[in-house]
Amino acid sequence: MKMTEEQFEKFKKSLQHAAEDSFFYRELYKDKGIEIGDIKTLEDITKLPMTDKYDLRRVYPLGIQAVPDEKVVRIHSSSGTTGQPVIIPYTENDVETWGMMMARCMKVAGVTKQDRVHITPGYGLWTAGIGFQRGAEMLGAMALPMGPGNTEKQIKFLMDLQSTVLCATSSYALLLAEEITHRGLKDKIKLKRGIVGSERWGNKMRNRIMGELGIEIYDIYGLTEIYGPGISVSCSKHNGLHYWDDQLYFEIIDPETGKSLPDGELGELTITTLTKEAAPLIRYRTHDLTRLLPGECSCGLRYPRHDIILGRTDDMIKIKAVNIYPGQIEDVLKDVPETSSEYQVVLDRGLDYKDFLLLRIESMPGIEKEIVERAVKQSFKTRIGIAIQVEALPIGALPRSEKKTARVIDKRYC
Repeated sequence: MKMTEEQFEKFKKSLQHAAEDSFFYRELYKDKGIEIGDIKTLEDITKLPMTDKYDLRRVYPLGIQAVPDEKVVRIHSSSGTTGQPVIIPYTENDVETWGMMMARCMKVAGVTKQDRVHITPGYGLWTAGIGFQRGAEMLGAMALPMGPGNTEKQIKFLMDLQSTVLCATSSYALLLAEEITHRGLKDKIKLKRGIVGSERWGNKMRNRIMGELGIEIYDIYGLTEIYGPGISVSCSKHNGLHYWDDQLYFEIIDPETGKSLPDGELGELTITTLTKEAAPLIRYRTHDLTRLLPGECSCGLRYPRHDIILGRTDDMIKIKAVNIYPGQIEDVLKDVPETSSEYQVVLDRGLDYKDFLLLRIESMPGIEKEIVERAVKQSFKTRIGIAIQVEALPIGALPRSEKKTARVIDKRYC
């Protein structure tokens, strides 16, 4: 989607701020021979180098910071589960901008001042919990900052406080839904809608959560480096996610070549912040795969849309010379009605030193294990093109998580 003149004016200010005040960008542009005075037109943005989390890790902890310490009011961080964490500072204006975007998301999802917002994502350095809380408060809704874990207490408060909105990862929303159904408490829960994000998930999982809790679900998207959750959300039409183009500029690039792709083509989402003060980011590669959706949404909201997140460039599994994304596995299981939404991939090496893929799935009650395994094997071979091993387990046998569920275990190099 081409940058508008209004976005370009904000972009030029953000670029100058980053180039002059951030050690990271000052050194990057010096090393690349970039003169920001050469960025004179909308098309010139493509002359600027892209960055990603690996660059930010190299200037750990605060090489990205572009304001004096006395203007920083908060620090957040990525989990660091796959390497050095990324530290992101925030000014007071950054916190307010983020809260405003979260409040927008909640309003688009139908949340009002009469709602009670049950917030289960984590607090502390992680952005999710406090982001949902600030958005609910700015909207004027009642925030219940539960945080993760203690499912017994979660269910008690859902009933006693009559929470109407659930904020959660898809993994924990499923765990709660299964537990509430198992206990026969659905009629005592007054939830109307869920705002769910933080990880990729498929329609089968979505339909299970909606069916077992009796709610409508809205997708929310974000990442720590770009404020946190709340940079886009799905509307009542559920045809993509609206993103806030007055604060952010979205590009889709070919992850292999870095070339910009037209609207409608699948590629990697790259984001430029337009008003961020403490940690401005220019052409930041998210490694999330999606597409920009052309045209206006029938809901009437003027903000543009991107598709759901279809996977990550760094989530790709390579086995038997075939590249596989988790989303492809979800598409296979979607068309096998005897399976639940949950799965686990185990990559290992046999005694013959050949790699193999074991797909553990959950089968619906009353279906013979061998029938389900055969159906999944056949569908996988037809759709993806390789033979795999399949192990069918009872519903609930695979791990559930209060945060994000780890679905791929690679034992080949252990």
